[in-house]
Amino acid sequence: MTADDGGRPDAEGTRGGQRMGPERNRVTPTGEIVATALRGAWTGNRGVLHEGHDIVRFHASDLWITCVLEFRGRWREQWLPHRYTHLYFHDEAVSFAAGHRPCGECRHRDYQSYRQAWAEGPGGALPSAREMNRCLHSERIVRGTHRRRYHEMPWAGLPDGTFVLVDAAPALVVDGHLAQWSLSGYAGRRALPRAGTATVITPPASVTVLRAGYPVQIDDSAR
Repeated sequence: MTADDGGRPDAEGTRGGQRMGPERNRVTPTGEIVATALRGAWTGNRGVLHEGHDIVRFHASDLWITCVLEFRGRWREQWLPHRYTHLYFHDEAVSFAAGHRPCGECRHRDYQSYRQAWAEGPGGALPSAREMNRCLHSERIVRGTHRRRYHEMPWAGLPDGTFVLVDAAPALVVDGHLAQWSLSGYAGRRALPRAGTATVITPPASVTVLRAGYPVQIDDSAR
């Protein structure tokens, strides 16, 4: 869909014909936008964030989505003026932690599965896109700021695909352990606590979706 394929681990930008380092368009579990060569399994956006090749804002609206890298042969150059900024995610668990949800167009089936799991959690009606956007936005951002919001939740019962903070660094709950995450990807395991309270990065609404059985994609290196 874009010129800079987030699926290539060595994807780098060019300016004035000169090869540069990795573009600043990768997203961490805490939602930061960074420059790293880490492979991206998904793309997505949260509005127009750039001027030139520089990221100048954190988000432009409450619509934060995750998309497939290729869809119906569409292609569009990155960094176009006044067009949304393409972002990339190592895996879907990272995108959930960052506060994104599946796109309703290019990921229609996943979008419907996410909505269904959302409704099954509290036992309510299927939410609209606007309802989900508003809820996720309130859970990922401290109101009136650009500061990230975290949530205290019991370790017991955290579903696979949930990101937590451990010693101020992101770690993923998966297969009965914690997979540590860095800008180079998953590296290292830690024991998963069975009691006490965790500082959870993933918005509670998406934790509910995961608990309801949504089949989140997790990179094999975390297992």
